[in-house]
Amino acid sequence: MTIQIAVRRFQHNPDLPLPRYATAGSAGMDLLAAVEAPVTIEPGGRALIPTGLAIALPPGYELQIRPRSGLALRHGIVLPNSPGTIDEDYRGEIQVIVLNAGDAPFTVERGARIAQAVLAPVVRARWHEVPSLDVTARNEGGFGSTGH
Repeated sequence: MTIQIAVRRFQHNPDLPLPRYATAGSAGMDLLAAVEAPVTIEPGGRALIPTGLAIALPPGYELQIRPRSGLALRHGIVLPNSPGTIDEDYRGEIQVIVLNAGDAPFTVERGARIAQAVLAPVVRARWHEVPSLDVTARNEGGFGSTGH
């Protein structure tokens, strides 16, 4: 299934390719950094990296912003709020919060693949308050209570 996403470019991204899937089986599309000058993130530091894109998602969808495994493995670059969520009613610029959990400075260059975006359906919940819940084998056990 293919879903249409309306996209608008900001003035600082007239030239970068739109997000696309690297292979036919890819779940995520690469988001590119639309920085006007290189941004160096020191170890333990964070930066907000612009993509130069705004989108209009169809009702019932979100765009999840996730880290790239290669950046995490090789450089310790992670997204501290992963996955980030772009809601269907957000029309501002997509920007990526990047954290350098590595031990060396990391420089984000224009056009660098900084994150990936996964389109996902949203299921809405309605809370229903009850006086008690059904009993299970696990019941209230948590935080490693299953022995694994």
